[in-house]
Amino acid sequence: MFAALIWITTKFVWPYMLRAIETRQKTIADGLAAAEQGRKSLEVSTRQADEEIRGARERAAEIVSQAEKRVTQMIEEAKTTAKEEGNREKAAAKAEITQELSRAREQLRDHVASLAVAGAEKILRREVDAKAHAALLDAIRQQL
Repeated sequence: MFAALIWITTKFVWPYMLRAIETRQKTIADGLAAAEQGRKSLEVSTRQADEEIRGARERAAEIVSQAEKRVTQMIEEAKTTAKEEGNREKAAAKAEITQELSRAREQLRDHVASLAVAGAEKILRREVDAKAHAALLDAIRQQL
């Protein structure tokens, strides 16, 4: 009976079990190979991600550097523009002051000349040649 059981087991059950074991071994081997391939793929992806992050950081640093340079340039341009505007306003103010000074001098000359004529008229109170006095007053005005 035992011999019959062994013979039936080796004839019918053993090949089925061997196929099942071989299938299971093949499945496990495929799983291990897939896991190894996944690990390698993960390493490659991690490396690529690190490179992308490093590249992004470099680009960000470059952009920040360019922005800082542009800000510095804009500040310098604004300073230069402000200085030029200040110089223009200063020159305009000087020109206006010079013009006002010339007008004031001219008015002062005219006023001094008229005072001189009035004083001379009071002193002389005689008949005076108007043309001679006008020439004299013009000469005095030119000297003032």
